[in-house]
Amino acid sequence: MTSAADGRVRYEVDDDRRIATITLNNPERRNSYDATMRDGLARFLDEVAADDDITVVLLRGEGGVFSTGADMNNAYGWYGEGNGAAPKKSRPSQRRRLTVDRKSFDFYHEFLGFPKVTVAEVGGFALGGGFEMALMADIAVVGRDARLGMPATRFLGPALGSLHMFFHRLGPVLARRLLLTGDIVEAGTLEHLGVFTETCEPGQVTARARYWAEKAAKMPADGVVIAKEAFRLVEQSQAYQGEEVASYLFHAFGTNLQFAEGEFNFVKTRAQHGTREAFRLRDEHFHVPEP
Repeated sequence: MTSAADGRVRYEVDDDRRIATITLNNPERRNSYDATMRDGLARFLDEVAADDDITVVLLRGEGGVFSTGADMNNAYGWYGEGNGAAPKKSRPSQRRRLTVDRKSFDFYHEFLGFPKVTVAEVGGFALGGGFEMALMADIAVVGRDARLGMPATRFLGPALGSLHMFFHRLGPVLARRLLLTGDIVEAGTLEHLGVFTETCEPGQVTARARYWAEKAAKMPADGVVIAKEAFRLVEQSQAYQGEEVASYLFHAFGTNLQFAEGEFNFVKTRAQHGTREAFRLRDEHFHVPEP
């Protein structure tokens, strides 16, 4: 077993079964990730892609939680000047945003078109970037009680994430609902839509994900690589035209918002009250009682 990003990403290979397992190991923060963690994950994925003896990569999170996406404790830290430094200004320039967002979306674009079979073991929470990776995986096993969504749209704006992928995988109605409200939903409520490969009881997620990984790993490796490129071509022609540019472009523009009086400004609220209280006030602001 090897690790990166201070042990917050672990990597191991089962040579006999041709399966690599990558584990997000930041359980005290529900496996949210910063840029360093994401880069560690990307490096391990590159290793898998280059290893002829691996057919499947299983992506999971430590402690029964898949991932809550980018760490909002460091929302603008992603746009630092390098080496983890905070940006000089409280609001990064558009040129800085576009440079950083392009790199971020390159990661998701590469994961979406990854040349090996990707299996996601999704328990607990899959929010933000975690939700995107769960949807992008070839095979996703999800616990019925797993909480899914893009809650960051409530303070970063609805033009967030891989928009083409959301509309293609979720359909335009559900995609609009989740992006325009920031709602978090239980996976069980989506089971009838067939969004994921399998939705099961929480205690079965690990075993079922491993089952699907072993099943896919029995396929001929060359056939898998050829099929993945064919799948990618079909999806590009049907659904993802312009996705590589549109997603990071709209993310950079769409997250540079001006907030009117009465609208919730997460960054300002966090600076005034701290992250924990900012999340509480966010939920309070967006709560609308059911009729």
